[in-house]
Amino acid sequence: MKNCRMNKSLLIVLAVFFVLIFTFISCNNFENDGLRYGFTTEPTTLDPLNPSNTADGRSILFNVFEGLVKPKTDGTFMPCIAETWTIEQNGLLYNFTLRNGVRFSDGSLLTAADVKFSIDTAAAAGFNGLNNIEQIVITQDNQISIILKTIDPEFLPYLTVGIVKADNTDREKNVIGTGPFYIERYRPQRNLILAKNNFYWQNNLPYLDKITLVFFANFDSLMTALRGRSIDGAFITGSMAAQLDHRDFEINQNSSAAVQLLALNNEAAPLNDIRVRRAINYAINVQEVIDSAFFGAGTPSGSPIIPGLSIYYEDTPSVFNPELARSLLSQAGFNNVNRLSLEITVPSNFTMHVDTAQVIVSQLERIGVNASIKLVDWPTWLSEVYIARQYQATIISLDSPSVSPRGFLCRYHSNDSGNFINFKNAEFDSIYETVLTETNNTRRIRLYKDAQRIITENAASVYLQDIYYFIVLRGNNYGGVLDYPLYVIDFASIFRINNN
Repeated sequence: MKNCRMNKSLLIVLAVFFVLIFTFISCNNFENDGLRYGFTTEPTTLDPLNPSNTADGRSILFNVFEGLVKPKTDGTFMPCIAETWTIEQNGLLYNFTLRNGVRFSDGSLLTAADVKFSIDTAAAAGFNGLNNIEQIVITQDNQISIILKTIDPEFLPYLTVGIVKADNTDREKNVIGTGPFYIERYRPQRNLILAKNNFYWQNNLPYLDKITLVFFANFDSLMTALRGRSIDGAFITGSMAAQLDHRDFEINQNSSAAVQLLALNNEAAPLNDIRVRRAINYAINVQEVIDSAFFGAGTPSGSPIIPGLSIYYEDTPSVFNPELARSLLSQAGFNNVNRLSLEITVPSNFTMHVDTAQVIVSQLERIGVNASIKLVDWPTWLSEVYIARQYQATIISLDSPSVSPRGFLCRYHSNDSGNFINFKNAEFDSIYETVLTETNNTRRIRLYKDAQRIITENAASVYLQDIYYFIVLRGNNYGGVLDYPLYVIDFASIFRINNN
């Protein structure tokens, strides 16, 4: 019995010892991880020349790859890989002088051949706007000329596409860019580590040596990690920010630069009847959605483009009129006996979309619609909704890969591969094609607004808001958060505050 008690005591001592060692190792690993930041979706690809990436994926690669130009927070563009440029021949010729001494994260020098290869590859992959390139010519070792087929007054925003090494034959696994960070390690469904690129051409950036991006299945688990201090920050919505103790977090309000909408499949019966689509629009009280699902943090928006593009933005919010909604449903053959059924497919990892769906289901019930929610994981949403278009309705936020109205409006063109809403309108197609070459700024603005009106008058979908997001960072430990008119987070600008 005595030996038994001694063995038990020894086991307890050893257990305590190993717990202390494990805690010490964990704490030191935590410190070495630098800023730990939460995401609920992962990149579809690590190749910046693959157009299939998610918005979060593009946001991450924004820190790894750079283009000839880079957007500023006010929506204008600054030199990046290109130090200067000129526009000639009435807008058909763009001449770029490359910045001297730019190196990739592996230490190799960037060349004009890398730039030409990258833009040619992106054009072949179908990146917006780049199909208008007639030819790219290397005129000198550090100069290239891009010749367009037709005049495009908004061509510059497309040149944010990431520059890669021309001789890199496996861009998915061998991720090499010129940005402020490089990918040190990627463990799918776990984390991705961004490490400081010591060859970065801006000597003072980035401020932090390491960013660990931690991936979560949904926002509930992300919020648990925030409160439990296992991550230092995240991109969350107003309802989530309200759950945090504001004394423990620095909370920065940002626009998501994406349009949240109840997307309606215009080819799926009975949504192929404009009366049904209009009825759904009249049934939705957008302010109630914002108040209920986002704690009032948001501004109603009635356009397929974001309000941040203010000179192009045409706000035509749907009017909340449940009586008119019932009348339109009746005209379409639906009533209390023959009720309209609507299935809303929602990616389960986006809590804000799930919360929005719950409010909308309740609102549609009030006009006699049997609405239901179908929760799917993100890969299923991409394959079934976005690619196969096998759905009735869905709630999602749509962003633009470039700072231009075209990034939002192109997906409504009848022949666009991203037109998962199946909107087809000959008048819209004609206006959109005209605006691509319109050089008069006043006329171009008018055409953009006309295009938006056609989409909303035909009730293509229900446009809700540009969601207010909150970049939350623990305590007063970090500063330097920037708000771009793109769905990105610039980790290079974030610095640690010395609280000692």
